[in-house]
Amino acid sequence: MADGGPERNRQHPNNLQGLLRLAVEAGSVGDTAPELHPMPEERRQWLQDALSDAFNGQLDELKQIKDCLQILHETCEDDANEEGRRWNALDTVADLCENLDNAGDFCKLSGMQMVVENFLECPDPGLRWRTAHLIGTCSQNNPFVQEHVLNLGTMPKLLELLNSDDNDMVRIKALFAVSCLVREQEAGLLEFVDHDGFSVLMRAMQSGIEKLKVKAAFLLQNLLISNPEHKGADSLLDTVPHRPVIPNVLCSMGMVQQLVSLIQTEHDSFHEHVLGALCSLVTDFPRGVKQCQEPELGLEDILIERSRMLKDQEEFQEELEFCEQLLRICFSQPEENGMDR
Repeated sequence: MADGGPERNRQHPNNLQGLLRLAVEAGSVGDTAPELHPMPEERRQWLQDALSDAFNGQLDELKQIKDCLQILHETCEDDANEEGRRWNALDTVADLCENLDNAGDFCKLSGMQMVVENFLECPDPGLRWRTAHLIGTCSQNNPFVQEHVLNLGTMPKLLELLNSDDNDMVRIKALFAVSCLVREQEAGLLEFVDHDGFSVLMRAMQSGIEKLKVKAAFLLQNLLISNPEHKGADSLLDTVPHRPVIPNVLCSMGMVQQLVSLIQTEHDSFHEHVLGALCSLVTDFPRGVKQCQEPELGLEDILIERSRMLKDQEEFQEELEFCEQLLRICFSQPEENGMDR
């Protein structure tokens, strides 16, 4: 085979994806053992170069992170002339840390500790939101980084920014970081609950910042969907004392009433997530259903009217489904209530 035929004319891959394909092809074994041949010099050289490039590329990214940290170390003091350099350094690190290995290396280099301590609560809003964005980027789907960030005492700082910062972008990015620390992360969720995070989330949903409202409602909906084990009985407080029982917390703080008040405002795209959160809260949870049935809320009439309004609007079909689901769960209303699609 080495003397000619299709093997001679086959082009060698020119990237790591091609290298992987070549390795898979080489490792495929049929009914008989493969015939072994010496690796041609051309292929040997290509393989060596590809692996060298990949290794050097990783080293180059690590060097970029170190260079950015050096800039941030040198310009920690409030210096308007260095503002652009610090912004660029944080932006660059955030881009590089979309790679999970780079995010871990950034933490091991004490970079996360440095930016949290120096920039998360600094006077410059450009540094605050970029730091919050970096925290979220590094923490997303990365348990090692999530634990590291939580151990730095970052959650209460992020919640404070989300709750009261005077810059809209800072609040939006703080919510992004919080989301990356609580979703599929029990320790982060517990700390979120302990610091009254749901109240902060509700106030974000009541803000006048459209993007913040949508993201806050979406996070609430997803937290309730991804944590169904916390929905049922009050006895769970006794059997698992260290785990947050979310719906009990939410019902006690009047979350049902506040969610209903949000959908009474002028129709908005974020209502879909509000209704979705309400559905998740009451599903298999009688206490939530009972609160929805309180006559003073007028929720049944709201849902019927909203369903009629959305019936023929294709872009609001998910919201319509949530309305119908709530009517069935809370008021035993079948879909024939003038809401047939």
